[in-house]
Amino acid sequence: MRLLLDTHAYLWFVGGNSTLPSRTAKILAEAEHTRFVSFASLWEISIKAGLGKLELPFGLDELCDDQLAINGFSTLAIGLEHIKRVVSLPHHHGDPFDRLLVAQCQTENLALVSRDPMFDRYGIKRVW
Repeated sequence: MRLLLDTHAYLWFVGGNSTLPSRTAKILAEAEHTRFVSFASLWEISIKAGLGKLELPFGLDELCDDQLAINGFSTLAIGLEHIKRVVSLPHHHGDPFDRLLVAQCQTENLALVSRDPMFDRYGIKRVW
């Protein structure tokens, strides 16, 4: 399965947060799946941490470099096709980072790992 982690899913997985369901953690730990973290999520983490609205389980360097490598996660760059897709999305979700994740899932044929049921309204596969 090809998976894109929502921001909270990535933070909870690498931080060992018990809020992440054990079934989801097991899927994310399985190297047989191709697992991506979007630059949009890393950007969101950086912004919120810089504003003091997010406490990180690790320093930003470790979160953006070491934890990706340790867990076998790849990054997903924001491409022009993703940006173009956002404009045509229905406005089920107002968060621009989440809308970009939807566009990336649709464009790259990815399932989204997220607890947010609002994503279901976009017709993408959601794993939780």
